Amino acid sequence: MADGAAQPGAELLAFERFREASAQPLAYGYGHGQRGLRELRAREFGRLAGTVYLDHAGATLFPQSQLTSFTRDLLENVYGNPHSQNISSKLTQDTVEQVRYRVLAHFRTSPEDYSVIFTAGSTAALKLVAEAFPWAPRGPESSGSLFCYLTDSHTSVVGMRMVATARNVTSIPVRPEDMRSAERRGAAASDPDCQLPHLFCYPAQSNFSGTRYPLSWIGEVTSGRVCPVSAPAPGRWFVLLDAASYASTSPLDLSAHPADFVALSFYKIFGFPTGLGALLVHHRAAPLLRKTYFGGGTAAAYLAGEDFYIPRPSVAERFEDGTIPFLDVIALKHGFDALERLTGGMENVQQHTFTLAQYTYTALRSLRYPSGAPVVRIYSDSAFRSPEVQGPVINFNVLDANGRVVGYSQVEKMASLFNIQVRTGCFCNTGACQRHLGISDEMVKKHLQAGHVCGDDVDLVDGQPTGSVRISFGYMSTLEDAQAFLKFIIATRLRPQSSQPVPQAAPGEAGTAPAETEAQSTVPATVPTTVPATVPNTVPTTGHITVSTVPATAHRPSLSPREDTPTACRTGNGWPPAVGAVRLHPPLEATRPLQVPPEKAAAAPGGGLGPHVITNLFLYPIKSCAAFEVTQWPVGHQGLLYDRSWMVVNHNGICLSQKQEPRLCLVQPRIDLQQRIMVIRAKGMEPIEVPLEENGEGAQICQSKVCADRVNTYDCGEKISSWLSRFLGRPCHLIKQSSDFQRKAKKSRGKGQSAGAQATLSLVNEAQYLLINTSSVLELQQQLHASDENGREELFPMRDLISRFRANIITSGASAFEEEKWEEISIGSLHFQVLGPCHRCQMICIDQQTGQRNQDVFQKLSESRERKVNFGVYLMHLSLDFPSPCFLSVGSQVLPVLKENVECHDLPASEKHQNVVS
Repeated sequence: MADGAAQPGAELLAFERFREASAQPLAYGYGHGQRGLRELRAREFGRLAGTVYLDHAGATLFPQSQLTSFTRDLLENVYGNPHSQNISSKLTQDTVEQVRYRVLAHFRTSPEDYSVIFTAGSTAALKLVAEAFPWAPRGPESSGSLFCYLTDSHTSVVGMRMVATARNVTSIPVRPEDMRSAERRGAAASDPDCQLPHLFCYPAQSNFSGTRYPLSWIGEVTSGRVCPVSAPAPGRWFVLLDAASYASTSPLDLSAHPADFVALSFYKIFGFPTGLGALLVHHRAAPLLRKTYFGGGTAAAYLAGEDFYIPRPSVAERFEDGTIPFLDVIALKHGFDALERLTGGMENVQQHTFTLAQYTYTALRSLRYPSGAPVVRIYSDSAFRSPEVQGPVINFNVLDANGRVVGYSQVEKMASLFNIQVRTGCFCNTGACQRHLGISDEMVKKHLQAGHVCGDDVDLVDGQPTGSVRISFGYMSTLEDAQAFLKFIIATRLRPQSSQPVPQAAPGEAGTAPAETEAQSTVPATVPTTVPATVPNTVPTTGHITVSTVPATAHRPSLSPREDTPTACRTGNGWPPAVGAVRLHPPLEATRPLQVPPEKAAAAPGGGLGPHVITNLFLYPIKSCAAFEVTQWPVGHQGLLYDRSWMVVNHNGICLSQKQEPRLCLVQPRIDLQQRIMVIRAKGMEPIEVPLEENGEGAQICQSKVCADRVNTYDCGEKISSWLSRFLGRPCHLIKQSSDFQRKAKKSRGKGQSAGAQATLSLVNEAQYLLINTSSVLELQQQLHASDENGREELFPMRDLISRFRANIITSGASAFEEEKWEEISIGSLHFQVLGPCHRCQMICIDQQTGQRNQDVFQKLSESRERKVNFGVYLMHLSLDFPSPCFLSVGSQVLPVLKENVECHDLPASEKHQNVVS
């Protein structure tokens, strides 16, 4: 639970009480109850320590002993290509055939009834049936074959209709309720002599909701007792069973329910190997399958110069084109061994996983807000009473106290802060998603027009959900997993909330005037400027933010971002040597906390908040590492010079962020423009230097990826690689974007940008700059403190909150979240387009001074910002033609231009007759 007393309905359902209340005996664990399961987890799945994995319907996890046994097998035996005749090849052939028998035995059948065709997964198995089924096209004298599929089917099933259409075959979607009606209705008498082939495909278990459809449909359809379509369809019906989801946690007895075709994916059952599935083909259907291609290993004989081809006699040999992944097939033997040794069989897995699902479902349904409103909306066709009708899958959406859906991407982000891994979206099952969420065909098309595509995080369109959240259990799941998930829902939805009003800050009242520091005295005397007494000043610090006021006579960097210098403007990384002479404030060790008395944090009389100015400037030379605070800094084509020019990658070349490695925030880069070096520090490590530019021909060029963009980079060398690897405790490298590589921005150009010009990006995610408004941060701080029952005033100091958002430009003088109404801003001669709000991820929950996580910031933003975690706005240069060397400076005035569609009544009184805010 979160701090504070639980609200009514927030008590966690006791597992023993749940078991006692059950009408049927419930099995948990495998022979030794909870103790045995905990030991199994510790021994076989130690990598799960601290993680709650609830996406077993997506991919289950392999046990350590399975991998160990398989590795030992490979090290002790020589397995050759099975198409050869030598000793090692014969060993492979025999082992593969033994695995085929093992697969059939697992599904309670034998080679006398079925053949096993190994495929690249269940999708490949489904595609094989679509392409090889003996479709009869529509014609003048025949209505042709029918392809019927349950609407609650995976995308890979629905996609079969494309093959059917190409063969001039009619495809008919069948709703689950229509199929159940057909069961009750029975089939009309048909012509027993008609052999027109039809195919009906349905999942044994819905991958969306876990609903288990009757296996009895197989016999009823193939016998002609039930017809999937209401109109008479003379002919012979075949059944393709999609068993990929069902077989992962349940026994499938094909001797009792002999489907013509069964599609499987083995990683759903064992976790390893991936990319391997099978199509089980009943011998009654095998002779009907047709091939239009033959590959290596499938031909008994053929001629290269003549259309002559004789296929192999067995079904498997005819359809397994090329060399099968025989080592992966051999790995299946070790998967079966481990599963049976650890669980005792699929019957035990089914009972164990269903018990966890039924308990979690019962507990979720009991959760209520104080008003009595439900906390979640569960999408299910069953009441979780029996594993015969329901698998270990729970699909739901979280609701707020008013009954509105909380977007699934926000739930997923919050869950990750609790180290809980769930699945979100529509799960490649649009039909079930539409039926359960009430999404019409027109709404799907409207969502597409709004920018939503399958697999993205656009979770709400006009307040309506586009998908949901799914949790699923595997054979190694525990009661602790289920309860951790329930506690997460309780902690994030039912903890006490506060409705106290939130004051806003007025500029000039954010603290007291500090004494002049050494940093201030080092400002070049050639650029003195008189600053109004209310303009906040930033004192450079080491990883901390301090906002204060300065006397009106203090000397400050120029309010203009331009320096009086004859040097021609250079905006790339190749700045002229003169730039190195710009004297920047060195970081200080001292910090001063931001203090904002609540009674003073109010808007200025008349609704104005005073001039908009820059109070802080930050760049982040190494992506996801600590900020480098400056009072004045050159501007380049890609943003602040050297901002996000470097990044840390793992041993596979994948970019590391604080989401995977929070300790990155403790790596402190500092740039010295005069010496042309970056100095990197971290606690317990000797400082290390990295040159700002590559060393010419000696640089090792490599390809990396940032936000789906391929970027050319170079490795900064083994010395810094070893330094980072020692500090982070994992192999990694420091790489820098090549100076001659330009990464084009995806956003459209601004009004003032020429048609041929296109903005370029460094290693940032979205845009060149990120701006946040101090008043917005203050409002969030007040909300966080109002929610804290313990009254800890410095629970979230302003400097710490600001640092979490990792912005480049911090401003004051605007009301809270006014920045989201801006279309453009000008700072001296520089003009920027506001691209829109920054959609926040879990990184804002990481304290940038300690690397510790706290989910309160993310949750509070999610609650207060209409369930969308937006904070700050992205900026992009409007014009790429800088008149001379350009700088951004603390104290510079910011001139926003409001969006045209902003209503006047949203603005302070002093701004209602102008669209440029001064």
